[in-house]
Amino acid sequence: MTLLQRTCAGKKSHECCDCRKAFPSKLKLITHQQTHTEDRPFGYNQCPKAFITKSALICHQKTHHREGKSYVCSKCGKAFPWESKLTLHQRTHSGERPFRCRVCDKAFKVQTHLTVHQRTHTGEKPYECSDYEKAFSKKAQLIIHQRIHTGERPYGWKSYTCSKCGKAFPWKSKLTLHQRTHSGERPFRCRVCDKAFMVRTHLTAHQRTHTGEKPYKCSDCEKAFSKKAQLMIHQRTHTGERLYGCSQCQQAFIQKSDLIVHQRIHTGEKPYECSDCEKAFSTKAHLKIHQRIHTGERPYVKAHGCSECGKVLSCKSTLIIHQRTHTGEKPFKCDVCNKAFTAKSYLTVHQRIHTGEKPYECCDCKKAFATLSTLIGHWRTHTGERPYGCNKCPKAFFRKSALINHQRTQHRRKFSMQ
Repeated sequence: MTLLQRTCAGKKSHECCDCRKAFPSKLKLITHQQTHTEDRPFGYNQCPKAFITKSALICHQKTHHREGKSYVCSKCGKAFPWESKLTLHQRTHSGERPFRCRVCDKAFKVQTHLTVHQRTHTGEKPYECSDYEKAFSKKAQLIIHQRIHTGERPYGWKSYTCSKCGKAFPWKSKLTLHQRTHSGERPFRCRVCDKAFMVRTHLTAHQRTHTGEKPYKCSDCEKAFSKKAQLMIHQRTHTGERLYGCSQCQQAFIQKSDLIVHQRIHTGEKPYECSDCEKAFSTKAHLKIHQRIHTGERPYVKAHGCSECGKVLSCKSTLIIHQRTHTGEKPFKCDVCNKAFTAKSYLTVHQRIHTGEKPYECCDCKKAFATLSTLIGHWRTHTGERPYGCNKCPKAFFRKSALINHQRTQHRRKFSMQ
């Protein structure tokens, strides 16, 4: 088998005895081994630098000593050993980006940069770790990942250490970024709203909230997003992929944040507390809605009040569902029995009648329920809590529906007898 065939086949039979790294040819192994011995046989009498390979020496001579044919930039005087390198460099002056993505129209100076970028659209990850079933879109990402397995820490790992907390980084740029968490420095500022960011990429993503740019488009439904992470989460609605499973009740979620919120059902954790009445909530959104009771804020009164009955709701989504009670619109239809609903959440609960799914399990007695509200009502049989008290008699109930039934059957009867 020739060297080219071995390389294409991925066979690497020549292994380094120092670091276990493998190579497709003996020549490449010998060259690599010089990185361990520090043997640099190719020197130059005009400067103290020496190199492992002859080609590296020739490149150095052309670049720094301008020996042989060199190509000089007319703008800044920088010299290059090859014309192709000069052409690439000149694009930093001209701003030319001849390689354009057909999906999002983003342009690049180099063909290889475009190739790597296109993988953000295709999801292709050609570089796979041999120790762990993880894949990457860039070779550099794979090399960095493999250091987890090899324990290799190149580039003078200890030299890039944070003086504040002692955390170490493989690159100076990573340390610089980390140090901003201590200093609070945010050098990248939005010219529209003056909001500042630690990282340039965060500013770029933020600016899309002003421009409306959404470069990440779904290939299944043409929906577009301003962030790549948003597109990846959205695509799971098409594939049905739910990566984050609950260990308590087997329910799975598309994104990790949804799982964290869900787990609070089991733990009872309510980290968001109202400063006015000390009532606590499992999500920040629920706290914000609750706080409107104290502030009197009704954000959808003027623009989104119900035009039919004048009812005002605290959420725009709730208003839309409410308006369907007037129009009779029921856009969410069950594909088993053809029953239709005003909200998607109602359809989801209904479909559990057909599937028998009961995702909400009581952590005390392991009894399972189809809806969260039923589970919460059941929990109160264990805790003894009866939050729904009757204003006409001392009786209290686990569920609101039980209170309403009590008032209809007991107090209406007494009123009619009087």
